Amino acid sequence: MNEAIQAMLGRYKARTLDEQVQALKEIIQEVALLGLWRAKFFERAAFYGGTALRLLHGLPRFSEDLDFSLLRREDDFRVSAYESALQRELAAFDFEVSVSRKEKQDPASRIESAFIKANTRVHLIKIRSPFKTQANAALKVKVEIDADPPGGFETEVKPHFQPIPFSIRTFTPPCLFAGKLHACLCRPPRDQVKGRDWYDFLWFVSRNTPVHLPHLQRRMEQTGDWSAKEELNLSRLHRLLRDKIAALDLARAKQDVSPFIKESSDLDAWSEDLFLAAVERIRCGSSK
Repeated sequence: MNEAIQAMLGRYKARTLDEQVQALKEIIQEVALLGLWRAKFFERAAFYGGTALRLLHGLPRFSEDLDFSLLRREDDFRVSAYESALQRELAAFDFEVSVSRKEKQDPASRIESAFIKANTRVHLIKIRSPFKTQANAALKVKVEIDADPPGGFETEVKPHFQPIPFSIRTFTPPCLFAGKLHACLCRPPRDQVKGRDWYDFLWFVSRNTPVHLPHLQRRMEQTGDWSAKEELNLSRLHRLLRDKIAALDLARAKQDVSPFIKESSDLDAWSEDLFLAAVERIRCGSSK
């Protein structure tokens, strides 16, 4: 395997097969970001979501997907324009992958998606891993791009140093927090409980990150969860969160996030009272 990748793997000290696979996924994510940077993708888009928090801000949990938002709506945007750049970059670092666009189930959706796929067993052998898995085990990273962004967000450019130094345009922390609160409040009922959203919520609060309320309101308006006729203020946000927490299945939330953190004991303190106390600590603000 490429020497830079071997050096990156040394950061993880994987103790199990799952941890080794998570490490490989995260390194593939970083190489993919480098490929997008070389293709000048960040001139028209910004990185956000759990993986942005993990790689750029030190969120202490793994994240599966690469989520992006275009800086402005582009009706003709297609993620397939970047497939070759992703494949080329990953191949340069000795990853054997396929990159393919995911066909939309809803033609009206403005979310463009692709999958980076690799054979897990092949790559465990490449890195001389002591762990074994099935011959057909697949390692997948989903790339998702919002081609119709809700607007009202701010971005910044942050340096990243793996596998080589480069720069990534990303949402500012208050806007990242707004996106996370939107996920906490507005995931469709058909989706499983996302404990990862609530883990990230507590992480933002523990860092005293303010929330960019105008961006949160724009997101909620776009998904039909808020009326543009009414201003979303802090007291209304608190009320919405308290109602959501009252209905939260904490056991299922813990079950969801547990595979993505090192120590499941980190969740022992989770309770309704803890989340309600966190709500009271939320403040508004902007990075500007």
